[in-house]
This record gives sequence, C-alpha cells and structure tokens, in this order.
Amino acid sequence: MLDRKKRNKRVHPVSREQPLLELTSDSSITGLASGFEDLLIRYSEYQMTIKEKLIAIAMLGVPMGLIGFIFYKNVLLALIVSFIGFGFPKLRKQQIIAQRKNKLNAQFKQALSCLSSSLSAGKSVESAFRDALIDLQVLYPDPACYITSEFQIILRRIDNGEAIESAIKDFALRAELEDISSFADVFITCKRTGGNLIEVVKRTSAIISEKLEIKQDISVMVAQKRFESRVLIVAPVVIVAVLSLSSPDYMEPLYQGVGILIMSLCLVLLVGCFWLTQKIMSIKV
Repeated sequence: MLDRKKRNKRVHPVSREQPLLELTSDSSITGLASGFEDLLIRYSEYQMTIKEKLIAIAMLGVPMGLIGFIFYKNVLLALIVSFIGFGFPKLRKQQIIAQRKNKLNAQFKQALSCLSSSLSAGKSVESAFRDALIDLQVLYPDPACYITSEFQIILRRIDNGEAIESAIKDFALRAELEDISSFADVFITCKRTGGNLIEVVKRTSAIISEKLEIKQDISVMVAQKRFESRVLIVAPVVIVAVLSLSSPDYMEPLYQGVGILIMSLCLVLLVGCFWLTQKIMSIKV
C-alpha cells in the first residue's frame, strides 16, 4: 500500500505539468500570432487568384475578339485584338479595391453612428466599441463584413493590453481612406488632450453621410449619360455587323488592303472614346 501511494504521488505532478508545457510552447504562440496577422487587411492591396485573372481576361478578351472579327473578318486578326483582354486584370484589380473601399467607408459611417449612441449614453470609449460591435453584427450578419472584422481586431488588441489609439491608427493606415484617417487623427488628439469625443464622432459621421449622399446624387445624374455613352460605343459595331451581313459586297473593300487600316483606325478611336467617357464619368468627391 505504501508503494502504491508513493507511485501515485510521483505520477500526479507530472500529469499536471504536461498540459502547461503544451500551452506555453513557442509553436502555439506563433500559430496564434500568425492567425491574427492573417486577419489584417490592407485595403489598397489585393492579390487576384488565377481563376479571377482568367475570368477578367475573358470578360474583355471575348467581346474584343468578337469585335475584331466583325471589323476584320479574319480569325487571326480577331485573336490579336482579343489579346487586349490580358491587360484587364490590372484594371479589374483596381475596380475591386475601389469597391472594397467604398463598402468599408459606408460601413464605417454606420459604425460611427453606433459609437455616437454609446458615447452619448455615458459609456467609456472601450465599452462604446464593444456595444457598437454588437449593433454592427446585427446590421451586418455576414461574418466576412469588413467593419465588424476591424472592430473585433481593435477589441482584441485592447484586451491584449494595447492602447486603443494605436489600434485605430493601424486601422486607418491599412484602410487608406481620407475619412478614416481624419477620424483617427482627431480621435487620438482628443483622447490625449481630453477633447469632446462625442462631438468628434457625431461630426465625422455627419461629414461622411453628406459625402455619401453627394456621391449617390452624382451617380443618379450621371447614370443616363453613362448609358448613352455605352450605346454610342456599341452602335458603330452593330452598324458594321449589320452591313457586313446584309451587304457583304458593299463592305468588301474595307476588309482588304487600305480598308484594314481604316477599320483599325476606327477601332482605335472607339477604344479611345470608351476610355475617355469612363474618365469623364468617374467623378471623385
């Protein structure tokens, strides 16, 4: 009996210490750190997958190939024209970045409204962020929502002992949006000097709301003109296609000799007009 008791005393301390060694191993800490870094999104950067690149190439390459065949009636020249699609992934990447930033800006405006309500109720800044996260998760139930993910990261950093000013500043640096950067600068100044945070949050939310309303008004005003510009771009292609099908003898000189140069010039002008209309329609506020 004494031998059994001694054996039990020897076994139990080892069994208690073993889990502690496993929890405090370097590999587990590294895994947590790397998982946290994966959550950080740099909104001005985006890595397209191979599938997304192929889809982007097809989105422009296939229509340009059809247009090339209409203008040249030559499969080889149509394939050469379709190579323009290989330059579209870069433009598509910029479009995705712009859409992501616009979505984040709209969500940030809603987050400021939630923060303003919590701060007006007399809660501390940290408690206001926690309450705002709960409200945002109700408004945006999608777990991939940008603003809820960012608020979770901010709160996680606060729980880890990091200053809230540092967490918000990092969010502003990764977002690279004028409204968020301005809010971060004013927030840090008020937090350090004891300014009126409630007024700052309300004012920032009002400014972002005004900018979003102006953008919506501009998009509504420009929508008709944008549609008209696309119709004017497509109309020459349709006319050439109809004439080449209905009167092939009439269009035959344009598919030979100097006619190919004329069609090439017309195609370049169409592409230039499309690029110019897109530049005119993109109005920044």
